[in-house]
Amino acid sequence: MKKVLYILSELSTRDIDWMLEVGQRLEIPAGSEVIKENEDIDALYIVLDGSLSVCVASLGAKEIATIGSGEVLGEMSFVDSRPPSATVTALEKSLLLAIPKAELNAKLQEDVLFSLRFYRAIAKFLSNRLRGTFSSLAPEEEKSALAEVGEENLTLAASRFDDLLQIMKDSSA
Repeated sequence: MKKVLYILSELSTRDIDWMLEVGQRLEIPAGSEVIKENEDIDALYIVLDGSLSVCVASLGAKEIATIGSGEVLGEMSFVDSRPPSATVTALEKSLLLAIPKAELNAKLQEDVLFSLRFYRAIAKFLSNRLRGTFSSLAPEEEKSALAEVGEENLTLAASRFDDLLQIMKDSSA
């Protein structure tokens, strides 16, 4: 499931335009670390294309997840201001949208409505992740979890993600 849909379903078109304006398109070569466990990060990342491995040192650098297009990275560190709890490494050439933490914090301070929408989206996103951690969701249950977003909002969010992906891919040309 594309976790970014939780975020894009809450944000306005103007919010997404702002993210595209301040965000940086990053092409990450295979084998490169995007996030290092216990080292501060300066951005929130949206995975647009590719696949990445998530490993935790305390588990013997064991891979705990493989993530791909539509996932969000760095959201926990953004919310609680603590260093990341895992290392994320590109398994293949990957494309990310990096939204600088400083600009995002400034936007949250100056735009109360954006702040409301953004934090609501992050709360839904993290709540879904926590629920998934404690129960093994069958595909039908995952679909019902997405139904909470609302079919109309989900369709809009999916369309927004497709547009975002196309804009970022086109910007490399």
